[in-house]
Amino acid sequence: MEQAPRDPERQLQPAPLEPLGCPDAGLGAAVGKEAAGAGEEDSGVDTMTHNNFWLKKIEISVSEAEKRTGRNAMNMQETYTAYLIETRSVEHTDGQSVLTDSLWRRYSEFELLRNYLLVYYPHIVVPPLPEKRAEFVWHKLSADNMDPDFVERRRIGLENFLLRIASHPILCRDKIFYLFLTQEGNWKETVNETGFQLKADSRLKALNATFRVKNPDKRFTDLKHYSDELQSVISHLLRVRARVADRLYGVYKVHGNYGRVFSEWSAIEKEMGDGLQSAGHHMDVYASSIDDILEDEEHYADQLKEYLFYAEALRAVCRKHELMQYDLEMAAQDLASKKQQCEELATGTVRTFSLKGMTTKLFGQETPEQREARIKVLEEQINEGEQQLKSKNLEGREFVKNAWADIKLCSHADQYVQKGNSSLDQC
Repeated sequence: MEQAPRDPERQLQPAPLEPLGCPDAGLGAAVGKEAAGAGEEDSGVDTMTHNNFWLKKIEISVSEAEKRTGRNAMNMQETYTAYLIETRSVEHTDGQSVLTDSLWRRYSEFELLRNYLLVYYPHIVVPPLPEKRAEFVWHKLSADNMDPDFVERRRIGLENFLLRIASHPILCRDKIFYLFLTQEGNWKETVNETGFQLKADSRLKALNATFRVKNPDKRFTDLKHYSDELQSVISHLLRVRARVADRLYGVYKVHGNYGRVFSEWSAIEKEMGDGLQSAGHHMDVYASSIDDILEDEEHYADQLKEYLFYAEALRAVCRKHELMQYDLEMAAQDLASKKQQCEELATGTVRTFSLKGMTTKLFGQETPEQREARIKVLEEQINEGEQQLKSKNLEGREFVKNAWADIKLCSHADQYVQKGNSSLDQC
């Protein structure tokens, strides 16, 4: 998609996509020499194939869920669900075992892992988590997050989440992710020591950037609009589906009542007894058939929810780009203001109304020494501002390059994960 270039100091310009590098080699010793060369060969599908070494060496699964009772941070008793993560090594010709381990994790720990990844890899479409509480429920489904059916669907979603991270050429090499699979005790403390909470962008700042950015990248704007529309359409579809399922379930179950009436009627009718009994049986079969129909529909509804959650993951990348673009524009505006002040001091002319101009008229002109000292300070600030603006430009271009490279990889990711788990759906 073409984009009309603007002032290079005011607009992030995407550079040509290049192969992604390896920002974190913390897992190199754990997964072998392949980590060092991953990410430097090809792009697109080939890059995903070469970098997908984790799923070639180990199998990751969330095998079971268990209801537990414990005390939270407020020392209050609570009931929660813990999930057993198992990692099994795959046999190799060299006879080396990469990883064999199992541990229990809560859903909140999965959330903590994803929040960490969002902060340290803002240019990556971080795979979404399954819903924390049941949404778009209908009569038969329980909204209780301890419901066995809901827990099972969430278990599958958490397994898909880990497999997608393990198949990503960058995220799979993160040390915190490795410790998430291998270190049960003190893992939260290790994550908090990274200080990622302090680096997280505030929601107020993100909202401010959304409305005040002047030169947004059209590609990210189009992507954000697409994500918003996708979220809106899927949410509406799921709500309508829940209402239709409710009504359909009620209609079918009414026939179950008819079946009971026909069965009771057949007991008092001599001539039509067999026919009424048969009719009652067919009514019962018809009423019970809705359970299988809606169960199959629920499977497709879960797949639609994954599209819904991925749309939000795309929006997170777009919001980060808006923040970076807004910071760049503010830095450029501040630099232009300082250059204007310096020019006004050097020439002795004031182009715009300012508080400084009013004080000059009230209290007189500055001495030449004062003016020279102010000009010197402004020149130093201008030099710092130019360096800062250049740094933000480079950072922004790198973000755009890596973000679009990852979006392309995302479209191919799940087909490789599916080789290890057939229950996964496309990204």
